[in-house]
Amino acid sequence: MAGGRLVAEGRLSAGCFALGVSVVLVPALVRTQCAFTSGALLATYLAVINVLLLLLYRGLHYQIAVRACFLGFVCGCGLILSFGGSSWQHFGCAEYKLAAMSSWVEFTIEKLLFPDMKQVTWLSFLGLLMALFGESLRKAAMLTAGSNFNHIVQNEKAESHRLVTSGVYSWSRHPSYVGWFYWSIGTQVILCNPICIVGYTLASWRFFRERIEEEEMTLIQFFGEDYELYKKQIPTRLPFIKGAKLEP
Repeated sequence: MAGGRLVAEGRLSAGCFALGVSVVLVPALVRTQCAFTSGALLATYLAVINVLLLLLYRGLHYQIAVRACFLGFVCGCGLILSFGGSSWQHFGCAEYKLAAMSSWVEFTIEKLLFPDMKQVTWLSFLGLLMALFGESLRKAAMLTAGSNFNHIVQNEKAESHRLVTSGVYSWSRHPSYVGWFYWSIGTQVILCNPICIVGYTLASWRFFRERIEEEEMTLIQFFGEDYELYKKQIPTRLPFIKGAKLEP
């Protein structure tokens, strides 16, 4: 009976993972170049799927279904990045998808071998708060920066470029990166994936340390003393990341 139960749960997990991956069938996500619009479409799609799962499953089956679906959804987002003509194409094709798959594999193995390990409700709730905080902060940063926000580090200053220091930028120099950092870790805390929690933390930290140093060198060239003063007053809010070093 136990073996049959595991097979049934495995089928449920695989089916819901495929359901999450089906986000790639939403053509508007591939065509749009607006980050805010893409985020709204993704959130709506995920909400609709969650309502469907709530109607179909209860208890443990719902927990398995919603987590597998979320992992599939993340993988689907990676596919969209890979083939949607985005400037993040290589990230979607390699690191992003690899991270999603490693998360799924860890969850599945630990779920089968140590099922109680995946039932730490308070830890999953903490992860949910981290993910919500991170996503909200990132969206707030995008809205505050407006046309100054760009996913790619700019090498040339446009006439429209302005140094944004208000709103969430008065709390952190890089609120979008802070949001992304805690969102990525939060997704693994939700799943109670100890290996991926450590892996996501280290990979994200290294990525943002290098990116912030590169970006801040450009910002110093763009805005000179104004950015240097802003840098001295406002921290990054990322642990042990201080950004580009200012010359004495």
